Amino acid sequence: MTEHAQDSFSTLPLRPPLLQSLESLGFDSMTPIQAESLPLVLAGTDVIGQGKTGSGKTAAFALGVLNKLDVKRFQIQSLILCPTRELADQVAKEIRRLARNIHNIKVLTLCGGMPFGPQINSLEHGAHIVVGTPGRIEEHVRKQHLQLGKVTTLVLDEADRMLQMGFQQALDAIIGQVPQQRQSLLFSATYPEAIEAMATRYMREPVFLKVASTHNATSIKQVFYSVKNDDRSGAVKTLLLHAQAASAVIFCNTKREVKELAELLNGAGYCAAALHGDLEQRDRDQALVRFANGSVNVLVATDVAARGLDVDDLELVVNYQIPRDPEVYVHRIGRTGRAGAKGRSFTLCSDKELHKLAALETLQDDRFVLEQLPKAPAKVPAEQAPKMVTLQIDGGKKQKVRPGDIVGCLTGEDGVTQNDIGKINVFDFSAYVAVDRSVFRQALKKIQTGTLKGRRFRVRLLD
Repeated sequence: MTEHAQDSFSTLPLRPPLLQSLESLGFDSMTPIQAESLPLVLAGTDVIGQGKTGSGKTAAFALGVLNKLDVKRFQIQSLILCPTRELADQVAKEIRRLARNIHNIKVLTLCGGMPFGPQINSLEHGAHIVVGTPGRIEEHVRKQHLQLGKVTTLVLDEADRMLQMGFQQALDAIIGQVPQQRQSLLFSATYPEAIEAMATRYMREPVFLKVASTHNATSIKQVFYSVKNDDRSGAVKTLLLHAQAASAVIFCNTKREVKELAELLNGAGYCAAALHGDLEQRDRDQALVRFANGSVNVLVATDVAARGLDVDDLELVVNYQIPRDPEVYVHRIGRTGRAGAKGRSFTLCSDKELHKLAALETLQDDRFVLEQLPKAPAKVPAEQAPKMVTLQIDGGKKQKVRPGDIVGCLTGEDGVTQNDIGKINVFDFSAYVAVDRSVFRQALKKIQTGTLKGRRFRVRLLD
C-alpha cells in the first residue's frame, strides 16, 4: 500500500486539463485508495470502495467522472447520489475544483430542503453532472423534470448511510431510469449484507477495494449511538452504566434539559450536578468545584455554562444531542483526552439529526457509523456515589483563610489523614474541601469544633 501512496497522477491516462488542476491544487501524489481505484475507474470498471472518509475517495471518483465527460454533449452524463445535502455540496465543490481547467462544465446540485422551483429552472437549462440526495432526485425523476437516459457513470457515495436513512425505494426508482450499460461506483464505510445485495443488483462484476484512511486515531474515541428522541434520558443511563466512568460531562442544548436530566440521574442514584445560565454565581461555583474535586461524578451542562470548565482526567463526554454548530461539538469532546490521556465521547443521534452528523464528518474529514446502544448490565451496581464529598466553609480569602489552614485543622488531634483530603478551593467568602466519604463525619466535626485563623466558621456538607 505504501508504495502506491507515492505514485504520481501523471502516471495515469488523465486528460491534460485535469493534470493541470491537480498540480495547481497541490495534489502531488495519490493516496492509497486513489492509486488502487483510479486505474480501474479510468478503465471503466465497476468499483466498490469500503472505508472512512478522509481517504481521498471523492477525488478518485470525481477524476473518473470528469475524464470520461464529453463537454460538447450537453446532457446529464454522470449521476452522483449522496445521503445528505452537506455531503452533496462537498462533492459538487470538489468536482468544480478539479474541473477548473475544463471550460463550460455544468455541475448541478439537487437536494431536499431547498426550493423546488429554481431546481426545475436549472434542469431546463441542462447540466453535465448531477449531484444530489435520493429523495429529491427521485422526485424530479418521477415528475419527469430529470432525464437519466444518457447517464454513463453512476456513483453511490456513503451507500450504507443512504440505506440507513431509508432510501432503498428511492434508489431503486432512480437507478431503474439509468441505462444498464453504465459504469457504477459504490463507496461505503461498512459492508453489511444490504450493501452486498445492492452491489449485486446495481453493478457488473465489481472489483472490491478496502479503503485505507489517511487519518490517525486521536486520543478521543468517538462513538455515535442511534436513539429515538423520546428515549434520550434512558439511553444516557444505559451508557453511564456501560461506561463505568469515574467522571462524565453530559452536554445538553437547553437549560430545561439540563435541569430535568440532572434530576433524573440523581433519582437513579448518581451524584449529578446541573450547570446552566440560570444559576447564581455561587451555585455555579459549587457545581464546578464539586465536579473538579471528584465529589460529583456527573456534570450536566449547557455549552455557555461550561465555558472555562477544566477538569483533570475527565474520562467521558456525552452529547445528549449533536450541537447545531459542529465546531461546538469539537470543543465539547476536547474536554476529555487531554495531556496524553485517553478519552471517550458518546453522542446520541436521532434520524432528524443525521444532517448534523454529516456536518461533523465534513468538519473532521472523517466518517462516523451509528451504533446500537449497548445492553444495560443485568446487575446494576448498588453504589453510584463518588469516593469524595465536599464540605463548605463559610470563610474565605477575605477572612485570610488559606488551604494550609484547612489541612492543619483537619489533620490535628483525632483528625483525618492527609490522604483523606482532596482538592481545596478558596473563594472570597467561602472555601470548599473534598474529603473521603468514609471520614466525612469526622472531618465535619473537626472543623465545627476546631478553629481557622483563631476563629470558628460554620461548615456544612454539600449534598
